[in-house]
Amino acid sequence: MAKPASGQKSARGRKAPRTLGKDEVAAVFAAFAAANPEPKGELDYVNAYTLLVAVVLSAQATDVGVNRATKELFRLADTPEKMLALGEERVRDLIKTIGLYRNKAKNVIALSQKLIDDFGGAVPDTREALVGLPGVGRKTANVVLNIFFKQPTIAVDTHLFRVSNRMPLAPGKTPEAVEAGLERIVPEAYRLHCHHWLILHGRYICKALKPKCPRCPVAAWCRFDGKRLDG
Repeated sequence: MAKPASGQKSARGRKAPRTLGKDEVAAVFAAFAAANPEPKGELDYVNAYTLLVAVVLSAQATDVGVNRATKELFRLADTPEKMLALGEERVRDLIKTIGLYRNKAKNVIALSQKLIDDFGGAVPDTREALVGLPGVGRKTANVVLNIFFKQPTIAVDTHLFRVSNRMPLAPGKTPEAVEAGLERIVPEAYRLHCHHWLILHGRYICKALKPKCPRCPVAAWCRFDGKRLDG
């Protein structure tokens, strides 16, 4: 392994760790792939439409909480037409355990109507079209494109953002900067599953307050100054 080069000083006066090099990045993702060859998202869905709705509902909510609410919602409405038939008030009642449920119910009805009006009820497979739907931002679009349409997009959530800056893989001050950085450095062979590996790693291992470094499959390459391998 190459010896770390001097980095830039951080705002606290410390030298920021050197960003991992090309070979190190490849080794990190090879380790992720060996540990979990087929990573999956944790939201329940039955088709492209229900995946889109689930991701919209997951903003500022846990996947577990969303799955609990959408079990009945998707039993009743797994198409835009059925969702409109339910109506906003019924949707609101079904998802009221999720944060921001009133606004989310409004967006689900609005995006369902737009899907019918503009796309014949089908979920489009381009980012440009997806972000034009109510309640759909770049991260949501990237998740849908990746999971359902198998496009090598990278959805940057808080977990991925933390991991990328900690190691550091592709440090950046914004999700967009991290996304662009990862697109430049992640080898093609690992691009499709890249964001799943990093999100799951941040959710279960590289946690914000108490990272589980002794269990980390990529600890050998991590330069996080808070890394603790002694438990």
